[in-house]
Amino acid sequence: MRLLAIDTTGSNCSVALRVTGQADVCVTDVIGRGHAEYLAPMVRRVLGEAGVDPKTLTDLATTTGPGSFAGTRVGVAFIRGLALVAGVPAVGIGNLDVWGAQLRELSEPNLPFAAIHDAKRGEVIVKCWGPALLDEPQTLPVSEALSHVTDRLGDNGLLGGSGAEFLSDAGLVDSGIRELDLLKVLDLAGTAVTATHPPHPFYARPPDAKLPGGVSV
Repeated sequence: MRLLAIDTTGSNCSVALRVTGQADVCVTDVIGRGHAEYLAPMVRRVLGEAGVDPKTLTDLATTTGPGSFAGTRVGVAFIRGLALVAGVPAVGIGNLDVWGAQLRELSEPNLPFAAIHDAKRGEVIVKCWGPALLDEPQTLPVSEALSHVTDRLGDNGLLGGSGAEFLSDAGLVDSGIRELDLLKVLDLAGTAVTATHPPHPFYARPPDAKLPGGVSV
């Protein structure tokens, strides 16, 4: 396996590389904005330092959000284009699922947990995990999110993600996890397939931009 994964959904620009028989490479630069200009040179640098020819990559992955609208779009477009040129499969890994993998590692057996994304404007996006619980992400006002989570987790769940601080009440424990673990991105990407994990962006809400005449972009 020669797996390249990227994350541009936040203020960081991150590149991770997993090559069978070698140590994983994970590089993160805090750039704030400007992912479109920064990403390609960063990928080239990481591959060059690892001695990996881009033509020998076998798998590609990108985080898909929720996160920054512009950053998410950059990452998805980049990995789709690279997949097309290289002729290799690409997968998308949701940020909530990455946080979920991090929380699963911290939680005790059968202890439920939830990933919370701060979607701004008084909203969060929530995904819960627990014994026999299959939950889809839900976008909720912060005022309703606590009851939603406690209905699913009870009062002893573990929380993580950029919006976890809003819900650390009623016995729920904030793990302090805020950043995405690139090793978990690599782990999830290594078992994902394009059919079920396509590199499609997960936006918190539709874009605000309008075309002339008020038509949505």
